Amino acid sequence: MEHTPNTPHVIDLRFQGREQAIASYLLDNGREAALIETGPASTLGSLMAGLSAAGVEPERVTQLLVTHIHLDHAGAAGSLVRLLPNATVCVHEAGAPHLSDPSKLLSSATRIYGADMDRLWGEVRPVPPERLRVLGDGEKFTAGGRELHALYTSGHASHHIAYWDPASASVFTGDVAGIRLPGVKIAVPPTPPPDLDLDAWSVSIDRLLGLEARTLYLTHFGAAHDVSAHLDNLRARLFAWHDLVLDAFRRGLDTPQVALLLEQHANRELSASGLGPGLSDRYRLVSGYEMNVAGFVRYFRKRGELPG
Repeated sequence: MEHTPNTPHVIDLRFQGREQAIASYLLDNGREAALIETGPASTLGSLMAGLSAAGVEPERVTQLLVTHIHLDHAGAAGSLVRLLPNATVCVHEAGAPHLSDPSKLLSSATRIYGADMDRLWGEVRPVPPERLRVLGDGEKFTAGGRELHALYTSGHASHHIAYWDPASASVFTGDVAGIRLPGVKIAVPPTPPPDLDLDAWSVSIDRLLGLEARTLYLTHFGAAHDVSAHLDNLRARLFAWHDLVLDAFRRGLDTPQVALLLEQHANRELSASGLGPGLSDRYRLVSGYEMNVAGFVRYFRKRGELPG
């Protein structure tokens, strides 16, 4: 199957058996192909099946573009380079060392997920250094027949890159444009530790707005065409969550209580915006509220807003 350069093919990775939670975007001009986001190693079977269904032979995939190294976005990279013999993994310079040696990343994740590591993320294998390509801010390159620009967009993660396609006026956003599952009108921010930075994220949102893009391709999940409204909504919610979580801690609530409070608040907003059956569980799956609160706690302590 040949895809026109301006039409990315969405591969639903069916994370933990759920539809429309994590997307990988296939760019294919019929000669060479690229993937934006590898997803976790636990969804490797879905990704390879998606490539086969799209008529893409493993040898034709030349690039794997990850927006950042969190396991739901790049965890399968080390396994994929062994299945896709001509593929190079593209990543921000600060993320590259953690792909070639994921030991620190895995140690940090294991403290959070414990016995659920393998079930959620699968085996995270290193990417050989010779299979990595470091991308700088603004760097232009061709992937799957498109000219893309790497855009440094920190805030969610300090090494985050979005990919701008000026020909189609679209951006592959990773997590910098938040989470918005199909059928819901609002965007919510994933705020995990350790790199959450609201000011930097706001600058990144401004950068995306300045592109005047027509489409945002979200890893979680799919296309958003109301770009300005989506990004404005995300920024407002990011700072509203900050205020809610900080106030709750200052009132003496503990972390589980704050996480429950945030989830209840989010679900009320999501329900008002068209949340269908099962969607609240899918939001929790792709961005757990305990994790979101942990990100805010680290952010508050860095800024001296909560005691260390």
